[in-house]
Amino acid sequence: MSTPESYDLLVIGGGINGAGIARDAAGRGMKVLLVEKDDLAGHTSSASTKLVHGGLRYLEHYEFRLVRESLIERERLLALAPHIIWPLRFVLPHDSGLRPAWMLRLGLFLYDHLGGRKLLPPTRTIDLRQPPHGQFLQDRLVKGFEYSDCWVEDSRLVVLNAMDAKEHGADIAVQTECTGLERDGQQWSATLKGTDEPEFSITAKAVVNAAGPWVDSVLNTANPGRNHANLRLVKGSHLIVPRLYPEDHCYIFQNRDDRIVFAIPYERDFTLLGTTDESFEGDPNHIEISDQEARYICDAINEYLQVPVNPSDAVSTYSGVRPLYDDKASSNSTITRDYVFEVDAPDGAAPILSIFGGKITTYRKLAEHALERLADHVTINDTRWTADSPLPGGDIDVTAFDAFVAECAERYPWFPTRGLGRLCRAYGTRIEQVLGEAGSIDDLGTHFGGDLYEAEVTYLVDHEFARTAEDVLWRRSKLGLHLGDIAKAALSKWFDLRQAREV
Repeated sequence: MSTPESYDLLVIGGGINGAGIARDAAGRGMKVLLVEKDDLAGHTSSASTKLVHGGLRYLEHYEFRLVRESLIERERLLALAPHIIWPLRFVLPHDSGLRPAWMLRLGLFLYDHLGGRKLLPPTRTIDLRQPPHGQFLQDRLVKGFEYSDCWVEDSRLVVLNAMDAKEHGADIAVQTECTGLERDGQQWSATLKGTDEPEFSITAKAVVNAAGPWVDSVLNTANPGRNHANLRLVKGSHLIVPRLYPEDHCYIFQNRDDRIVFAIPYERDFTLLGTTDESFEGDPNHIEISDQEARYICDAINEYLQVPVNPSDAVSTYSGVRPLYDDKASSNSTITRDYVFEVDAPDGAAPILSIFGGKITTYRKLAEHALERLADHVTINDTRWTADSPLPGGDIDVTAFDAFVAECAERYPWFPTRGLGRLCRAYGTRIEQVLGEAGSIDDLGTHFGGDLYEAEVTYLVDHEFARTAEDVLWRRSKLGLHLGDIAKAALSKWFDLRQAREV
């Protein structure tokens, strides 16, 4: 990409919305370039609560269209990527003085039926005094409800969409920032700057602004002098603590400020706690949990657990900002999570479509709707294809993932069982490309620590756009939680040596 090139579509932003649109457009035959100034899922899309869900609490705000679309997409995505998405049961205790039991049950009835649930089990009423809940929850909690949603490896979902976009002909440029946008009639001229590379230019018939927290900044670059202020940034933070209970269900707790907090089994050894909703006005490049947020999460959780959790228990934290459409709601928790498009194409000029809001669960439908809007301005094949096409590694029967793991265990009996399970979850059927023709652990190259070997890292560089140790440890995986400082340093050195060889 060192010389000028022409594209049908330039996508700015490598989060879930940008990657999903690039994938859909490339599969329709468009020549697509996606640029991301950092790493894929480097910001908002790797800082979620990691759920594919309908949005139970959105029912309270009468967002029935969003909930229905989300529930339909929940099962569709489960079928398309059963390696990185799997069912999760949620336990919702009824707490006297908060939402009444009949309201919770009515909401869950709608949740079960609004989206045509087929794969996931229905809601049931449970006695919280019985095992396993009675030994973890406070004695006042007697009755609860158990319902279904799904877990997702959020950053891997982004990467798999980018991979599939590339396999359909798209160009994916990470560590590449769009520094200039100028419209010239029927096309855009974009100035791009890669890390340690000179600027270069490309042209595109249309631009998708999926820059998340920087969406207004991109609009200001494209249309300087105009006021762009449709964005409300809402910060969400999470704590990761040692595992609080051995079972695989999630707890969803009502808070007295009408919000909810989650306690979710995480990375086998931990529990994920969150999240918060705070207005954010700082630099989205640098986001950290505040002491106030950490205390808020722990106080909310401690309303329900027998053994208290403290901020000092956290082994790690993460924070992100949600780039929501500013609908002027008074509360950050009630502002719409639905997505909104803004298309700028005056007098038939080359269009730029900007995306506000959205959520991981609806990214695929968002991509379809975005291309529909662009089709009013540029020629786009109207064939929808992503609803039935598995993501890379996802060509597995959604009901037979355990059988797939068993087959892999027979094929690679020399790989440690726990590590093999991680590889199956991360790569699905692409595990064959990760392990290649290896016949023993010694064939996998340098051992960095735990179950991470050079063969996997090389695969991530060659196929999944990883450029740094951080990309591998925190977004392509969560091995940063499991590996020690020596292993992390060895991985960083490996990347440094590889980069030096390529210069």
